[in-house]
Amino acid sequence: MDAHADINTPETTESGNIHGMPVGFMMKGIMESHHSLPGFEWLDQEFYKTCRLAPDSIVYIGLRDVDRGERRMLRDLNIKCFTMYDIDHYGIGKVMEMALDYMLRNDRNRPIHLSYDIDACDPSHAPATGTAVRGGLTYREAHFVAEYVANDGNLASADMVELNPTLSNGSGSRETLELGLGLITSLMGKSII
Repeated sequence: MDAHADINTPETTESGNIHGMPVGFMMKGIMESHHSLPGFEWLDQEFYKTCRLAPDSIVYIGLRDVDRGERRMLRDLNIKCFTMYDIDHYGIGKVMEMALDYMLRNDRNRPIHLSYDIDACDPSHAPATGTAVRGGLTYREAHFVAEYVANDGNLASADMVELNPTLSNGSGSRETLELGLGLITSLMGKSII
């Protein structure tokens, strides 16, 4: 779940922000060596080669701010993506159904990790984040994602990122924190009934 693909490399980035590169660092077929990355000299090359993501092991949901280089990589590696256009077109229920069907296509019992960047949500609901982009998930869509994945039974782990209460005023910080905590409880199985 993210407004951004975070699949840039030092060569493709338009902004130079390293926080837009973590998937690019870890995706097979993009960077074959980490040695060009200042500060990553300590990382064992063999470990780096063996612990990378396969392009077909990831699904993006909620994309709406993607750099040119990232678009090319997403297409070239055939990475499954559902943008906000897809959510508007199909609805969040169908998008989640398609995303999990894709992830579980070879193994219905495969464990899933959900990385939930709070900027996937519209800044009207989650203003306390560093890279807010208008046009994101509504409050209910955001919860539906968490509830749907929890109900599926394959969720093995999750993380909530880029929630930073210092980046908004008091009410914006509280609203973002409450949404983040609510999403975490939904991921852990809390439901309406």
